[in-house]
Amino acid sequence: MKDNVTITGAVHQDRIHDSATKHVTGRADYTDDIALPEGALHAYLGVSDVAHATLKGIDLTAVRSAPGVIGVLTAEDIPGVNDVSPTGRNDEPVFPTEKIEFHGQPLFAVIADTRDAARRAATLAQVDCEVLPHALDPQAAIAAGYPHVTPPLKLERGDVEAGRKGAANRITGRMQVGGQDHMYLEGHIACAIPGEDDDVQVHCSTQHPSEAQHMVAHVLGVPSNAVTVNVRRMGGGFGGKESQMNLFCAVAAVAAKKWNRAVKIRPDRDQDMTATGKRHDFVIDYDVSFDDTGKIEAVEGSFAARCGYSSDLSGPVTDRALFHADNAYFYPNVRLTSRPMKTNTVSNTAFRGFGGPQGVIAAERIIEEIAYATGQDPLDVRKANFYGEGRDLTPYYQEVEDNILDRLVGELEGSAEYRQRRAAIIEHNRTSPVLKKGIALTPVKFGISFTATWYNQAGALVHVYNDGSIHLNHGGTEMGQGLNTKVAQVVANAFQVDFERIKITKTTTEKVPNTSATAASSGSDLNGMAALNAVEQIKARLVEFAAGKWGVAPEAVRFLANQVHIGDEVLPFDTFIKAAYMARVQLSAAGFYKTPKIHWDRDKGQGRPFYYFAYGASCSEVTIDTLTGEYRVERTDILHDVGRSLNPVLDRGQVEGAFVQGMGWLTSEELWWDDAGRLRTHAPSTYKIPLASDRPGVFNVNLADWSENRELTIKRSKAVGEPPFMLGISVFEALSMAVASVADYRVCPRLDAPATPERVLMAVTRLQAGG
Repeated sequence: MKDNVTITGAVHQDRIHDSATKHVTGRADYTDDIALPEGALHAYLGVSDVAHATLKGIDLTAVRSAPGVIGVLTAEDIPGVNDVSPTGRNDEPVFPTEKIEFHGQPLFAVIADTRDAARRAATLAQVDCEVLPHALDPQAAIAAGYPHVTPPLKLERGDVEAGRKGAANRITGRMQVGGQDHMYLEGHIACAIPGEDDDVQVHCSTQHPSEAQHMVAHVLGVPSNAVTVNVRRMGGGFGGKESQMNLFCAVAAVAAKKWNRAVKIRPDRDQDMTATGKRHDFVIDYDVSFDDTGKIEAVEGSFAARCGYSSDLSGPVTDRALFHADNAYFYPNVRLTSRPMKTNTVSNTAFRGFGGPQGVIAAERIIEEIAYATGQDPLDVRKANFYGEGRDLTPYYQEVEDNILDRLVGELEGSAEYRQRRAAIIEHNRTSPVLKKGIALTPVKFGISFTATWYNQAGALVHVYNDGSIHLNHGGTEMGQGLNTKVAQVVANAFQVDFERIKITKTTTEKVPNTSATAASSGSDLNGMAALNAVEQIKARLVEFAAGKWGVAPEAVRFLANQVHIGDEVLPFDTFIKAAYMARVQLSAAGFYKTPKIHWDRDKGQGRPFYYFAYGASCSEVTIDTLTGEYRVERTDILHDVGRSLNPVLDRGQVEGAFVQGMGWLTSEELWWDDAGRLRTHAPSTYKIPLASDRPGVFNVNLADWSENRELTIKRSKAVGEPPFMLGISVFEALSMAVASVADYRVCPRLDAPATPERVLMAVTRLQAGG
């Protein structure tokens, strides 16, 4: 064979998702497809119909006597600790014993022969409670004197008061930013199979198998080694399955051990939406001072979040909102504070961006305010305030060392013809009384790493069998994003074998322990490096074996295109592996990786929480109807930075999907609670995610193929899961320009999010009336 023969599925090459064909043909196995053992039971949650109350008792007589019911689980049936709080604050009971904290809170679980029987019986309980006043949003919670669910954070650098005094202009304002439901195709589901002694095996749809393992062990009162959690794949996650699966895993496991039968729990979509957390909505108060050219001198911001009844992940989520409240801009003097408010709503949780989008949109609102106040193109204000030389220190004292925004934004400005189109849009708006257009070009700077430093670690297990086939397992989870494909490409590239030689297996706590959630855009960064470390261990043993057996220098042993070159001798990879096995060479390795350089002192609000930054820019054009508030996205151009992409086609898909999901958050996806605390947008019939027809009419997505990560990440790539989500802000800003045109661009419309057609119409009416 020739040296120039290449392998299939190497890194930096397009490669179809390993399960793509299975996805579209329906042959991909999910948790619900696992055949249940003989005698399996089904669980369903009984939930509260009040938002806040003292719980006096629950009469379950009718539930227990309902057809098909085997039994009921309550707090009294929990053998270990009645808590599934992911941060250990002991504030999230499996089932409450004293207080009901939100409408739809799980109070008990019914175990029955069929899911339908359990679901019907769950509605028959008589709950005795004393209803209490409730607060549903951050402002109501502050007014009612509700506490923070977790300690707040303050980031401060410079002297805000001095910055204000030296500035010619000052604007204060408030922005309300809505939440978002994850709306994964596959809902929450868990199936627990009891074993001997304390053992239990749980199949579930979770982004964090190790946390589910530890939580089940915690609730059962057994060591973690008794619990195995398996995840083959998820039908979407987006953060909604990082901590929220704990409850379902715990219920299934407790029931399975109590009745010594397999137990499966799968809520319907309505209960999935009412009983599980969402993206945090925020009320953001901002105070910005700036000079006459639009350059920022001082910023103060308060970020109050609807966190729900328990802490869940609200601490790190609201922290990250502050970390990204600068977005791409240097604030010479800055003070940012978080207010993670307790509310009588479901406990909110992780969602793609993890608080970062709420911080970024606040920065863009500040830029927008300055642009309208000074009569400038918002893009010029953005550029004037970009991080740059001598202006490179974030509010948390991390230097921005890898800033490529000037080049990236400049290239997009040219390729999207932003200036020419903006001039044409202004002319169009001058002569069009009803249909108004808007255009905006917005940047993104997003920090990559878990801000909880200890989560920045990963493990992998690689076996090479004596026929040359390879078995790959790692601690990350596959939820459609292509993580398994990318990590397998890393392994194929390192061994220089075809992708098809590698078998990607389910994620299981039996093989890789103490893994981190597949979140924070870190899946490929962490697990790719861990898998590479395992391969390097095996290769080092193979090189030592070959050098000794063939009497050559280690440098003369090379892995090339399904072959191993040993001096002048060439062996097929599988022949060489068989020889190594016969010589008793260990062909298995556990790999490990931890992210270097990062550190964070939360008490001081200083450190380097992020290993690097990912960048992007988006230019969107919209048309609104000023008589109805309806609008459409005419065109979007995106240029996004993924470093040296591990798989360009998968990365483009992630950018496209993230943009549309971010656009949905800011336009159509509205969560609505009524005065009684009931979530009324609890199904696809009332909660509107973007449809295929809502995507931009012209959608140009490109990767910055000249970019390369300065840090030593896996093959110099950059994370792609979360950063492009915020590209959707360009649509929101373009809508704002279209609205502003009705008042000759003199006033910032101050749209709240989501900018539904109703909100757009109200903003137009307000500006037309001189408001």
